[in-house]
Amino acid sequence: MGFTSLGLSAPILKAIQEKGYDTPSPIQAQAIPAVIEGKDVMAAAQTGTGKTAAFTLPILQRLDNGQRVKGNHVRALILTPTRELAAQIQDNIETYSRHLSLNSTVVFGGVKINPQMLRLRKGADILVATPGRLMDLYNQNAVKFDQLDVLVLDEADRMLDMGFIRDIRKILALLPEQRQNLLFSATFSDDIRGLAKGLVNNPIEISVTPANSTAKTVEQCVYPADAKKKAPMLVKLIKDGNWHQTLVFSRTKRGANRLSHYLNEQGITSAPIHGNKSQGARTKALSEFKSGDIRVLVATDIAARGIDIPQLPQVVNFELPNVAEDYVHRIGRTGRAGEAGKAISLVCAAEADDLFGIERLIQTVLPRIELDGYQPTNTVPESKLDTRPIKPKKPKKPKKPVAAHANKPSTNEGNKGNPSATPNKRRRRKPNSNASGNNANATKTNGNSGKPAGKPGQSRRRAAPKPAVKAN
Repeated sequence: MGFTSLGLSAPILKAIQEKGYDTPSPIQAQAIPAVIEGKDVMAAAQTGTGKTAAFTLPILQRLDNGQRVKGNHVRALILTPTRELAAQIQDNIETYSRHLSLNSTVVFGGVKINPQMLRLRKGADILVATPGRLMDLYNQNAVKFDQLDVLVLDEADRMLDMGFIRDIRKILALLPEQRQNLLFSATFSDDIRGLAKGLVNNPIEISVTPANSTAKTVEQCVYPADAKKKAPMLVKLIKDGNWHQTLVFSRTKRGANRLSHYLNEQGITSAPIHGNKSQGARTKALSEFKSGDIRVLVATDIAARGIDIPQLPQVVNFELPNVAEDYVHRIGRTGRAGEAGKAISLVCAAEADDLFGIERLIQTVLPRIELDGYQPTNTVPESKLDTRPIKPKKPKKPKKPVAAHANKPSTNEGNKGNPSATPNKRRRRKPNSNASGNNANATKTNGNSGKPAGKPGQSRRRAAPKPAVKAN
């Protein structure tokens, strides 16, 4: 079955052909006709399955036949968890709408808001946005939703994990009730179904891959290593394997910076990409990586969401993720669209539990390879596959706003749960100011407790002054 049978117009089909595609992926074949018909859709699809085109193509088809957009208004809204994913979706929209008279724009944080406000003045047929920046623009009257026809929540599971649920609910309250809703997620967890309950109306459910599965085209393996030898081991693998394009995952931002600096010192061009980097620096690093100007991109999990590089040969887990599901998302950056790819994990003994959790999730024991000269002194325990079902994790709760200083509770119970609040200190009892004779008695203490003698709570009265004697 080709794209011509899905109900798409000639200009869109021309753009698809120019992109080099002729056969829709399973998620595209099921979702495109349903979206064109105006039905609500809940789709479970992993990264690399073509899900972005599964909603952008039919949205373009629907909007092309509609009314013109007014200034500051939006006809279709696509919400994403990260800037990189938002930028990637915008690139797809521009590619597929090149022969249409529709306009689109993307907004996210980390850059100046004024240029985004100027672009929205003429309105946007399609707006791709991250939740926080969208609320900023709405609060400044830069975007209106009276003309909204379609809402898309992409990677809804990641948005819940990142604590965006409060912003999402605020945005939903601003939108017109009569609209089409499309929800795309890696899985249909209980939390996702809870979100969908008040969002979609009699949706068509689409699931094209088993939950938490990895692509068969990705060759996975583990290199046991001591933590201190991981960096030189990575250098040896890159140089011996003559790797020219490698995406490396680090668990922390600081670790990404350190590793990138070390690789550059070893003559391997590299750049880090994470949330502390400016949007300009992130865009530059990604562009240089795609063009081949740098060989290695060191990324954190959140920053890597939305990185779409065709035919990426290998992905390296310099450190395993704390959350097993993130492993699936990481290695989904390679082996896309049926291409072959490699996923290499450098694992030390302290990460054994993380490794076992990943193997339990994907129901596969990953093969281990020892590199000569880098055998670990601390052995990674052997894997034993656990076939028990995994309970779904609860999403992170959004942080509560810190109360104003004047309204801070005065008791320790009131400060509970607020790490920035300082506990109330006990007031010191003022020393007794009696005469020296009385002080001698006052300083006698109980041998057992170390406290002044006398009944607890009993106050010492000052002796009444003697009446003055009148002179004769």
